[in-house]
Amino acid sequence: MGTARIRRIVTPCWRPSSRNETENNSSKNGDSNGRVDGLMWYKDCGRHVNGEFSMAVVQANNLLEDQSQLESGSMSSFEDDGPQGTFVGIYDGHGGPEAARFVNDHLFNNIKRFTSEHHGMSEEVIKKAFLETEEEFLSVVQEQWVKKPLLASVGSCCLIGIICNGVVYVANAGDSRAVLGRLHNKAHKEIKAIQLSSEHNASMESVRHELRSSHPHDPHIVILKHRVWRVKGIIQVSRSIGDAYLKRAEFNKEPLLAKFRVSEPFEKPILKAEPTISVQKHHPDDQFIIFASDGLWEHLTNQEAVEIVYNYPRNGIARRLVKAALCEAAKKREMRYSDLKKIERGVRRHFHDDITVIVLYLD
Repeated sequence: MGTARIRRIVTPCWRPSSRNETENNSSKNGDSNGRVDGLMWYKDCGRHVNGEFSMAVVQANNLLEDQSQLESGSMSSFEDDGPQGTFVGIYDGHGGPEAARFVNDHLFNNIKRFTSEHHGMSEEVIKKAFLETEEEFLSVVQEQWVKKPLLASVGSCCLIGIICNGVVYVANAGDSRAVLGRLHNKAHKEIKAIQLSSEHNASMESVRHELRSSHPHDPHIVILKHRVWRVKGIIQVSRSIGDAYLKRAEFNKEPLLAKFRVSEPFEKPILKAEPTISVQKHHPDDQFIIFASDGLWEHLTNQEAVEIVYNYPRNGIARRLVKAALCEAAKKREMRYSDLKKIERGVRRHFHDDITVIVLYLD
């Protein structure tokens, strides 16, 4: 895939702020300072109100299904009257890029609106913003139902992080992951990985138990298919924004293609959009947070990732993490990283998924 085409995917998602970068920064999958290397886009270093950041994206699918953003500045709709903070979003699309793009364009604005209405950041604000974004997307699916029924089969995992007033909020619906690097032993300079996000993948026994408990009359709510646990034998994640055909029965019928439909009728939504949320105060030993789509964590453990970030320079660290994951993906296929880089988008999906990484330093 040529550089020009990557720029067409990435650059329209960038909304530059009119303010100084350290005051109010908005980064959505790219900017004029970002660089392209084959199927990878990266911004090696930038500033946010709480420190520095680094981000990188590598494409594997025919269309980039990952979307991401970093917003820094006012967390309120009233630019001069809200709390200052940093917002990170990782949106891992599936079935197509449309849901992830929609979330990229709407979720943060909903966060700001509810922060203004509730006069501050809270778990309730985040939950309302997720559910509002879900309803807005399902409304689009309904409006386009006759012309674009495939929109009903598109969804996105959603991971966000908010640092505001010394508090770290992490919300997740899906299987992206946020991992904190905390200094564990100052004398020996040891770093400890602490996972901040809860995941919703049917490969986890706790998730299967949750699904069976909430759907006690459906013996097929989770099915082991081709050695992979899937919800209704279709999808691995139990929470997402979108996937309308698994949320509302009205979309589980024609004109949606039969291969996307669930055979048994249902009244209760099969998937949920509500995120799990963790809240904790920023600890003096907290060094950084890695936010990444599932594509990274398929190849790196939490501890491996935080040790890479801790032991190497900040500049270009997100790109270094992506390269480490790609090297592992190549090794699993008994090939070299340099050979993997030559494989085109689409075909590349057989080796790894789209990968998005944002490293947020906490200064």
